[in-house]
Order: sequence, then structure tokens, then C-alpha cells
Amino acid sequence: MSKQTRIDHPMYNLLPVDIEGFDSLAELALDMRSSWNHYADSVWQRLDPELWENTHNPWVVLQTASRDRIQGVLADPDFRKSVDDMLQARQQAVTAPGWFQQQYSAGPLTSVAYFCMEFMLGAALPIYSGGLGNVAGDQLKAASDLGVPVIGVGLLYQQGYFRQVIDKDGWQQALFPYNDPGQLPITPVREANGEWLRFAIDFPGYSVWLRAWQVQVGRVQLYLLDSNDAANIPVHRGITSELYGGGPDLRLKQELLLGVGGWRLLEALGIYPEVCHLNEGHAAFAVLERAYSFMKASGQPFDAALAVTRAGNVFTTHTAVTAGFDRFSPALIEQHLGGYAEQQLGISLSKLLALGRQNPNDASEDFNMAYLAIRGRGAVNGVSQLHGNVSRKLFTPLFPRWPVEEVPIGYVTNGVHMPTWDSAPADDLWTQTCGKGRWLGPTEPLEHHIRGVSDEDLWKFRRAASTSLVEYARKRLPRQLEACGASCDEVDEAKLLFDPNALILGFARRFASYKRPNLLLHDPERLLRILKNSARPVQLIIAGKAHPSDLPGQTLIHEWIKFIRQPEVRPHIIFLSDYDMLLTEHLVQGVDVWINTPRRPWEACGTSGMKVLVNGGINLSELDGWWAEAYTPEVGWALGDGQEHGDAPTWDAADADALYNLLEQKVIPEFYTRDAQGVPRAWVARMRESMARLTPHYSANRAVREYTEQRYLPAAAAYRERIAENGAVGRRIVDWRQALERKLGALRFGEVKVTPQYEQYAYEVQLYLNDLDPHAVRVELYAAGVNGEALVQQEMRYSGQAEGVSGCALYRAAVPTTRPSADYIARVVPYFEGVAVPLEAAEIVWQY
Repeated sequence: MSKQTRIDHPMYNLLPVDIEGFDSLAELALDMRSSWNHYADSVWQRLDPELWENTHNPWVVLQTASRDRIQGVLADPDFRKSVDDMLQARQQAVTAPGWFQQQYSAGPLTSVAYFCMEFMLGAALPIYSGGLGNVAGDQLKAASDLGVPVIGVGLLYQQGYFRQVIDKDGWQQALFPYNDPGQLPITPVREANGEWLRFAIDFPGYSVWLRAWQVQVGRVQLYLLDSNDAANIPVHRGITSELYGGGPDLRLKQELLLGVGGWRLLEALGIYPEVCHLNEGHAAFAVLERAYSFMKASGQPFDAALAVTRAGNVFTTHTAVTAGFDRFSPALIEQHLGGYAEQQLGISLSKLLALGRQNPNDASEDFNMAYLAIRGRGAVNGVSQLHGNVSRKLFTPLFPRWPVEEVPIGYVTNGVHMPTWDSAPADDLWTQTCGKGRWLGPTEPLEHHIRGVSDEDLWKFRRAASTSLVEYARKRLPRQLEACGASCDEVDEAKLLFDPNALILGFARRFASYKRPNLLLHDPERLLRILKNSARPVQLIIAGKAHPSDLPGQTLIHEWIKFIRQPEVRPHIIFLSDYDMLLTEHLVQGVDVWINTPRRPWEACGTSGMKVLVNGGINLSELDGWWAEAYTPEVGWALGDGQEHGDAPTWDAADADALYNLLEQKVIPEFYTRDAQGVPRAWVARMRESMARLTPHYSANRAVREYTEQRYLPAAAAYRERIAENGAVGRRIVDWRQALERKLGALRFGEVKVTPQYEQYAYEVQLYLNDLDPHAVRVELYAAGVNGEALVQQEMRYSGQAEGVSGCALYRAAVPTTRPSADYIARVVPYFEGVAVPLEAAEIVWQY
């Protein structure tokens, strides 16, 4: 075969790169920015409208199109100019100084490594399951919009999460189609010499080779690792086969690849971030690998390296119950990390296990990934105000004797990336009132601008949205019914279901017991009466998956399907199967009311209801997660009393009754009460308040700005301080901690004097320090926050040694007499400048 023949052979010409303009199309197709900025949709629709509608994957459309088709459209001067304009707009968007560059270019932060098990970026890249991936993907997109220097790190799954089919008997069936990397908008990471970036992770007795991929997300890069490398044996190639699949052994291996492998990938790329953000505890092994990396660079031992590097680590927990934490048996940790601990970290297995245990001395206790994440972090947060409170209670065992209010876990309430979830008409509406760049900086002014839209325009906008949703459902449902063997009559009937002018309720969630997806079905006859009211008809669209191993969740789906398939019910409720990102977009853009019924406080945040805000949908939700802080009577409807009632069937019945009452007495009458112009003024007023007050605040834009200002910048500054002088401060912190452990237990209080002085109480406390340096601790007067009073942490001044009393130090402070003197108690807490207490040192000694 001649050289020329080889070059012309089809296997060497998989893509028509020789066609002028193809590289421009490829650049557009490989940027996930197209998943939220739909400027290029018309390009892919023109190349293959049917394939585009079915996949929303530009890269698949481009690869599938023939040479003739591509050459033909590129020969059109108008089309070519449009593509060139899109490229220029993209280049401007990713190179123009963003909010971060304008505000913090001279600050200590140059990069954030964002680790997560899953990322929901678009239908074209199905490596997500649900809420966690939604948050991660939306935050990467918002970071791109704002110019925050975030780098994503995750795994590439051969199968991703399962696809759902409802069979003829009404049961969920799970399918696992293969994610062909060649059809995903990803590219191999190449070395300077063109070699694919690969490296090995050592497991006991063998190595696993990892391949690196990259995803362009606007101006942000997401790097993905997978083990499906030809050098691996089949069982190892399957480590990254499936998201949230397999048993503990597979899950541990995945989390090792993500944490240890992810950090090594960054090093191989020459990326040394100041901040490492763990989005959930799955990637907590990055804590260890980052410390190991610093050990190699500085020569410091593990304890000192961890003391240095943890300052730059941020941990976000999304779990509302202890059962949600990943735990591994000590034997499994020993099998996979015993050698790593001793040979790389230079510590014993027992010391490693202690990092993931509540009781370091309990040899039977499992290794908790969330505990490891907390012990390796400089900052920890939940994902809503309520979840911050819940998390403080969950993690109280790690901070014994500390009041729950002082457990060091804050919160940053999640938000969603509004440009991803808004419809084209919603984008037009917001652009006309607030400008095209509204999500590229502070969003506070948007509330005022959106209030200027008239009732008539808002109502017209909403009815058009409902019409679009009904049209979509009439296309999707027949295909779904055909696939499960429905009759021709049922298929034909589905093509005519629903009235776009009637009220549409939406419920789409993961089907899990705590989310109570069948609360609406508690009284089927009452529900049916509500739906069938001919004067005020109501329609319900449901979607959702249950994990393949969650049989109770699958049973909840089956109950709905069984109910819906009754002839008298079928015209009023539809279940759209295979709940994914594309289906979510259509639902949140078209429903009038979004219903959410979790059992408080098990919904850490819940972002599905946030997605309807920008589209004018209204929330009816349990006072849990984000809705507990967002709700006011003007913006939606609330279910429950804002208290926790556990897993009580009687309370579920009460909530179901309250839900029916809300629909019958509030929601439905307000929707159908129209004026002479046919506009429901009260409904539109509520819709406007929801859009104006909530959309800006519950955007990923706000969340990422809060992370940047409250977490990333302080963490970057603290990390830079600790790495100075080759991390010498880490050794001093370790010495300080060891002194506390040796001496603090023998510390005791002496006499405490309280003297009223004018409008103050003067306190004098004697303290026997047991040779502990007085500057190694802080003595405080503490009063709990009760009856609306804020808690008090008043520092007491060291006043030297008590006269005539050997080894006794005096501390003094004064507090207002606005509270009884009996409210106050003295305590001793660790103190080292720049160290977060009690997160990094949880010792505490109370007066009594």
C-alpha cells in the first residue's frame, strides 16, 4: 500500500478536517457552552434536524453528517458568516475579563480544583445521576460566566447512570447504554509530544492505568479520568464502568481514582491550585494525596504537611442523614490503602483509619469519608441554611463538649445556572428587561428590572410556555408508550393529551421514600376529583427514576403507573419516563406549579424547584431545604409546619390532607380567577414576586460568588501563608497540638470571682495551666444563645500570675448586666494564630 493510499484510507480520515470551516464547527461543537448559550442550535438543526432533536449533541451531529452535507452548508455565505460570528462571540466571552478578574485579579487565588463524582453539563455528556451532578455542572458554568478560575476533576463512566424504561406491567427497567467516548464532546489530554496523558495508580499487587480526557466548559476546563485503558485487565477496565454501581470494593476503587488519581492528574498537567474544593466526600482521598504531594516537595512529615495543605481545602456536604455517608470496612481500607499509608504517607494504618473515625481507638468502626474530609479541610459547609443546622448536629460527635451552634459548619445555599434552565422565550423576556449580560456579575439589580413587565405580557409568556410543554409531551409520550407495548388507541390518544390552557402541576424527582413522591396519591379518589373538575381542570406531569437497587422506590413508581393507566385517570396524568437533563429542561420551562414533598429535614437543598423560577413557574413545597429560607406567602405556597416529625405515617397523612387543601382552596382558585381581560391578576402578582425576589438569589451566579468570597479567597490566603518557609508553620502547629494533647487534660480552674460594677459584671478567673504556654490557649466567658439572645464568646485577658499561688494564671473580662451572671461560664479553647478552632483543634475545657 502506497503512502498516498494509506493517507486516503477511511480509517485515517475519520473526520473531514480538510474541509475549510470544519475546524470552526468542531470548536463550537466541543464547547459545552452550547448547552446553555443556544446561539449555535441553528447550526446543528440545519445539519441534521432529527438527530439534533433526539440527542442535543452537537459533536454527534457533526460526526454523523456527510462530507457533502458539511461542504454544502459551509458553502452558504450566510451560514459561514453566522458560524464566524459565533466563533468571535465565543472568543470574546471566554477571553474578556470576568467579574472575578475585575474584582480580585490581585488577590491570592489563581485556581480552584473542584472535585466531584458527577457533573451534569448537558444531555450530550451523560455522566450524571441527579442533584449532586446538577450542582457541580451548574457551578462550573457559573464559574465560566464569572471568570472564577475553577478546574473540574471527575470520572468518565463507560455507562454513566442508568436509562429508564417502564415495561408493560408498569415496572421500571434499567438499561445501561455504552458511552462511546468518540461520540461525547470530550478530547484526550495530550502531552506536548502528542502522547495521550496516561499514568498508573498502584493497588496492592497491581497497577491501574488511567487515561485523561478534557471537556471545554466555556472558559473552564473539566478533566475526567477513566480506567478503560487497553493496558488494564478487564476487571480493572470496569472500575469506571458505572456511576454509583457495584459494591463497596468498586466504590472504594472509584473514589481512590477520583481523589488520588485526580490530584496526580493536576500535578501531571502542572496545575497547583491554592484551593481544593470537595463537592461531597467521595473525593476525600485528595486530602491525603495533596498532603503527600507537599511532603515530597517540602520534606515535611505527614502531620505537618496535612496541617499546611488543609488550609486550602474546602468541603461541601450534601448529606442530611448519617446513612448517606460513604463508609468502608477497616479490612477494605487496609487492603487498598495500607501500603499507601505506610510507604507513601509514612504513617501507620491505625493512624490513617483514625482520620475517618469518630472514635480513633475503636478498631471495629468503619472508615467514614465525610469524617476524613472534615479532618482534612480548612472550611466546611452545608448547602442551605437549614442543612447547615442539620449538618452541625450530624457532625457534633467529632467535636465533643462543643455546643452544637459552634460546630464549625456553615452554609452556602445552592443555586442553579439560570441560562441553562430558562427557555428561549424566558431568555428573551429577561434580556429585554435586564440585559444580555445579566448573569455575568452581581444579580441584585435584576429584582427591580423584572418588576417592570406588565401582567399581560407575563401571562402571555406563561401560556406560551405551557403550550410548548404540551406539544413536547404529545411527541414524547407516544414513543414511550409504543416502547412498552401499549395499544394503538392508547398511543393515538397520547398525541392529543392535555390542554395548554389548563393548570399544569409538575413533580419530577428521584423516587426515594424520604422524598414522598406518592404523597399526592395518598387519597386517590380525592386527587381524581381535583383533576377531573370540568370547571377548573388540573393536569399533572410526573417523572423520576428510582435507583436500580431501591425496590421501595421502584414500587412507588409502579403505584403511580398503575393509577395512571386507569381509563378515567389517563387523560389527566402522564408519567414521562427516563428522567434526564433534557426532559428536566422541558418540564421546568412549562409547568405552572412545581410540587416538592420531601420529609423534613432530609432534603439538604433541592434545586429542582429553583429551575422553574426564571421561567415563571411557582413552587408549592415542604418547608425543607432551600424553600425553608426562600418561602414567603407572596412567592408560592408552603407545606408543613416547619418542624421535624420523623418517619410518621400520621404526619404524612396530615401533610397529604394539607396538600389537597392547598390545591383546592388556594392554588386552583387563584389560577382560574380571571378579570375581564382573561388575566388572573393575583396569580401573575405571585409569579412576578417569585421571579423578581427568588430568581437572582437562587442562581448559581450568587452561589459561586459566595463560594469565591467566603470560601475560596480566604482559603487561598491561608494556604499561601502556611506554605511560606517550606511549610515550617505546619511543624509548629503539630508541636502546638501535641502540647495541647499532653497538658490540656490536666488544666483546671481555681477560684472564679464575679463583681458587679456599674452596668457590668467583672469576672476574674484563676487557671492552673499545667506548664502550658498561656498563649497556646484562649480563655473565654461563654453564654448560650437563648430566647433570642445571641451566644456570647467574650475573650478574657491574661493578667499575669496570681500572687502567692504557684502556677496559677489570672484572666479577667467584663460583660454587660443585660443577662444574669449565672448565664456565663468560663472555658479554655485552643489558640494558634490563623488556625480554625474547633475545626483543626477540637479540645475544650469548661469551668465545670
